[in-house]
Amino acid sequence: MTSPADRRLMWLVPAILAGLSMLGPFSIDTPFPAFREMGRDFSVSSAEMQLVVSAYLLAFGLMSPFHGPLSDALGRRPVIVGGVVVYVVASVGCALSPDLTTLLVFRVLQGLSAGGGVIVSRTVVRDMFEGPAAQRLMSRVMMIFGLAPAVAPIIGGLLLQLGAWPVVFWFMAGAGLLLVAVVVVALPETHPVELRTPLHPGRLVGTLLEVTRHLPFHRVAWAAALSFAGQFLYIGTAPIFVVELLGLGELDFWVFFVPMIAGVTIGAWVSGRAAGHVTTRTLITAALVFSTAGAAVNVVLATLPTAASLPWAVLGPALIAVGTAAAYPSLQLTMLDMFPATRGASVSMFTFFTLLLNGLSASALAPFVTGSVLALALASTGMVLAGLLFWVWHLRATSASPRGVPEPVEPTEQL
Repeated sequence: MTSPADRRLMWLVPAILAGLSMLGPFSIDTPFPAFREMGRDFSVSSAEMQLVVSAYLLAFGLMSPFHGPLSDALGRRPVIVGGVVVYVVASVGCALSPDLTTLLVFRVLQGLSAGGGVIVSRTVVRDMFEGPAAQRLMSRVMMIFGLAPAVAPIIGGLLLQLGAWPVVFWFMAGAGLLLVAVVVVALPETHPVELRTPLHPGRLVGTLLEVTRHLPFHRVAWAAALSFAGQFLYIGTAPIFVVELLGLGELDFWVFFVPMIAGVTIGAWVSGRAAGHVTTRTLITAALVFSTAGAAVNVVLATLPTAASLPWAVLGPALIAVGTAAAYPSLQLTMLDMFPATRGASVSMFTFFTLLLNGLSASALAPFVTGSVLALALASTGMVLAGLLFWVWHLRATSASPRGVPEPVEPTEQL
């Protein structure tokens, strides 16, 4: 029986953690409606403007291995607050940028710092709860977080009605300041001093190597990363998908993002309802199969004469999102439970793989698959199918285990 205080935490903490997690999609999606105006001001092409996305993502990915281990050593709150403060400074720099090169420098700084809130906030969930309660909490975080990609470009479009494109980055700076205040006042420290790892470079690197060498972790991490990449490919290329392929305007991003985030919300709701009633293996398997089926439907719709028409053009990505969101909370908890003493390192390495994959997709893959709705659908399907295959590999490899999961990994001695 949960106490009233626990019930309050089950709603207050998800709201705070979702707000921190929303820094990521807000940093990516809010500037989308301003791309055309920014391109005109900087005299650059739409392909060059894609660097605004990829610079952030690649920087986030390169820094992501370090936020988690630092939180294992210093505590969750100092890393969250410090990262968001630097993010605020970077956002101000973006707003004041006179050219694309300067903007990209500050976008890199945004990416390097945002993980302090985005990554570490996921670890807080497992610090505070376990079992079905942890799954329900993670699902609620995802449900609230799922609103961000839908709301962010809409907010970006509305902000452009108030001023020129820098107002978008001033908004990010203000949101960061608000999050710092809320974390300082309302979020408890969830990683006590006695459980922290030594703040030693060798030990921090050692925890990352423990995760990296663990094959079961890779199977689950790539199942999650690839299945989400099939959805994120549409998010990362939204300016091209919405404006060029669908022929819509800067205030029309909601046409794409609302159905997709409705899918995320439905999937997260399913995950929360299944907690304690459906085994983790069954839930993840069913969810990834559903996501793959949604990707297949997306390909079929993309071959029709109405491929670039609504609602058919956005139905497939929404179906993919339902399956991905239903699987994601359980996949993350499975990875966290493999390393109970160094959860921060676990979530950092997973985020590193995910962001690096998404960054490469948005920069290297996007130019080859955004020529048509069908090419985009085929690329998305390939990623979702690869994620399902990694999960099937994990199921077969762990089928001999009584619980169906590998034993937790004990930390090695300090290097």
